Amino acid sequence: MVEEEQKTMKEEEHGKSGYWKDGKKQAVGFLNLTRTIVKALPGFPGELPFKLETGYVEVGEKKDVVLFYYFVESERNPTDDPLLIWIAGGPGCSTLRSFFYQIGPLTIEYPDTSKEIPDLHLNPYSWTKLANVIFLDAPTSGFSYAKSPETYKNSDTLSAKYTYQFLSKWLEKHSKFISNPLYITGLSYSGITIPLIVQEIFNGNEAGNEPRMNIAGYIIGNPLTDRNIDFNSKIPYAHQMALLSDEIYESTKGNCNGEYVNVNASNKLCQRDLQKVDECLENVNLYHILEPICTSDTTTRSLLQKKFGSSTNKYPVPLPRAAKLKGQQWCRDNTYLYTDVWANIQSVRKALNIREGTIGKWIRCNDDHYVIGKNDTVNYAYDVSSTLDNHRNFTQKNCRALIISGDHDMAFSHLGTKRWIRDLHLNVDRTWAPWFVKQQVAGYTESFSHDDFTLTFATVKGGGHAAQESKPEECLAMVHRWFDHNPL
Repeated sequence: MVEEEQKTMKEEEHGKSGYWKDGKKQAVGFLNLTRTIVKALPGFPGELPFKLETGYVEVGEKKDVVLFYYFVESERNPTDDPLLIWIAGGPGCSTLRSFFYQIGPLTIEYPDTSKEIPDLHLNPYSWTKLANVIFLDAPTSGFSYAKSPETYKNSDTLSAKYTYQFLSKWLEKHSKFISNPLYITGLSYSGITIPLIVQEIFNGNEAGNEPRMNIAGYIIGNPLTDRNIDFNSKIPYAHQMALLSDEIYESTKGNCNGEYVNVNASNKLCQRDLQKVDECLENVNLYHILEPICTSDTTTRSLLQKKFGSSTNKYPVPLPRAAKLKGQQWCRDNTYLYTDVWANIQSVRKALNIREGTIGKWIRCNDDHYVIGKNDTVNYAYDVSSTLDNHRNFTQKNCRALIISGDHDMAFSHLGTKRWIRDLHLNVDRTWAPWFVKQQVAGYTESFSHDDFTLTFATVKGGGHAAQESKPEECLAMVHRWFDHNPL
């Protein structure tokens, strides 16, 4: 199932490394960069019809952070197609959700929880049909880990430096992709980290660092870009989408002076209005206002939590057959639990060549995950509140940007995104107009430029926080046209 590449110590130029367990350092060999060609995966029938590579790359000043990645070569023309690295949101999340639910070559289903392994199927709308894609697990999430967790630290700026180091080392060992156009891609909180990564790359190129990266641009979906702008856009968005009445909205706007996050505790009128807003929005799905909210006691969730939720870090065992209950409410978040089951099965870890003892139970996101108003954690510092200045810097570069907004996302809505794009003061090349897939309106788009910088903004009609997930066919059509420099 696994064909591990054979390399000599001299060829890989690895240094002795290890991880920490029970207070003692454990040797795991030579880890600077190791890689495995995966021929098959549990849950998928037969050999994979695409090239999948997994591996580890050490980053950090002391090489004490070990990043795990999945790499899928383009199914079209890997020699010439773009090279993408996908950065999960969070911060601090694995990219396995993106791999299975958004842009990866496989989808995952679990119709029968009596089976140990969920079913894997080919994704007809995978971005790997037209691009080479690296899916990178954030530090200490997924299969990435820290060798010394008791001293591990991270932040927005450090995360960008780690990713830049990762790309440098990865490209050194994958030199055939150095000339491919490189795009930094992701969604949600990666609206903070992606511009920082792009800035690191431009700075490294200008400093003469090797390998020189062929940075072509970036793609971000429903990004957090500026906390003040994006957080304060939630209430105007809710009003425009008929979730708030004119009376509630106008009163809240007037009494709060348009500031809905950093509210003075003495402003009782604003506090009163915000309470009314909360009552209206409490049971609305923040990430897709048309979809139901998951509850903790739904049958699917409770069964799967029993399956993998043991605190003993044992791998899951089959449950008795769990027939779907009549009238059970479907919700999207429940389906993400399939990855928790799949990634915690020992045969899966063996197929991916996961190093034993490096992590216990696989988790999608670590405790660094961001929520509004959250302070720094023990391990993570949210040290960048806005990347608007980075976007301004890119207007002086030869660079392309695609900003995607699912128009039914209330978390980081298109209203906030449109506002910060206007603040860049770019030339308008194309005014607001629909774009189409199969003769149907798929969303609306406008494009901007300044010298050699171009920015395309596109909404996805009916899309949520991850438009690639709720509208995969439309998003694949969008990026296909954009990569080929065609109008949407």
